[in-house]
Amino acid sequence: MAEPVVRIPDAKVALSTASVYPESTATAFEIAARLGYDGVEIMVWTDPVSQDIEALRRLSDYHQVPILAVHAPCLLITQRVWSTDPWTKLRRAQAAAEKLGASTVVVHPPFRWQRQYARDFVTGIWRMADETDVRFAVENMYPWRYKDREMLAYAPEWDVTKDDYRHFTVDLSHTATARTDALAMIDRMGDRLGHVHLADGKGSAKDEHLVPGRGNQPCAEVLERLALTGFDGHVVIEVNTRRAMSAAEREADLAEALAFTRLHLASAGRSRVPRS
Repeated sequence: MAEPVVRIPDAKVALSTASVYPESTATAFEIAARLGYDGVEIMVWTDPVSQDIEALRRLSDYHQVPILAVHAPCLLITQRVWSTDPWTKLRRAQAAAEKLGASTVVVHPPFRWQRQYARDFVTGIWRMADETDVRFAVENMYPWRYKDREMLAYAPEWDVTKDDYRHFTVDLSHTATARTDALAMIDRMGDRLGHVHLADGKGSAKDEHLVPGRGNQPCAEVLERLALTGFDGHVVIEVNTRRAMSAAEREADLAEALAFTRLHLASAGRSRVPRS
C-alpha cells in the first residue's frame, strides 16, 4: 500500500508591504514575521522607509524576514518617488534589490503618455536585464474603464505577453480587472513567468486585490499549476486590507491568504510512497 505524502514546492510565499496599507512598511515586516511568511516584497512608494535601503536592511535583520523582491515606484502616486525619470527609478530599484539580496524587481509597463519611455521600454528592459542577475519581471496590467468607455492607459500593451520580455509577473487581480483568462495568460508566459502577485477579483472596473478565494479568479488552480511545473519564483500576497476595521482583522485576512496559498501549493505536490 502507499500513502499520500505532501511535498511543499520550493516557491517562497512573501507579503507585499502594500498589503498592510495604510499601515507602514515597518508594520508589514512585523506581520510577516508573526504570521510566518517566507519574506516580503517592498512596494516603493511615499512611505520614506520604503525608499531607504539602510532602514529596510535594519528591518529585515531585526525581524529575520528576507526581502525577496522590490516593486519599482510605477504607480500614479509615486511619479516623483526616486526621481521623475522612469529609467532612474528602475536603476535605483535594481541597486536596491542587489544591496538587499532580492532576486526580482517588479515593474509595470509605461503609461501611454510616457511616450519616449514607452517607445524604448522593451529594449531598455532587456538591456538592464543583461547587466544584472536580478530579474526584471514585467507585470500584466488592464484597460481603464468608466461606465461603457475603455481607455488603454499602458504602452506598449497592458497584456505584456504581446511583447518580448525575459521575465513576467502575473497579477490575478489585474487579470480580473482586465476580464482576461488568467490560466491562458500564464500559458503564454510559459517558463518566462518569474513572479506571481496573488490576489483575487470579481471583474470590477476597479483593481480589487481581494483575499484569494473571495473572487472569481482561478487562484487555487494557478497555485497547483505552479507546484506541478516546478515554479522557482516567488508567490507574493498583494491584497487590499484598507477596509479592515482593526489590526486584528487585517492580520486575520493576511493569515487566511497565507494559509490558502500554502494549502494549494502543497495540494498539487502530493505523491505516493511505499508504506513502511
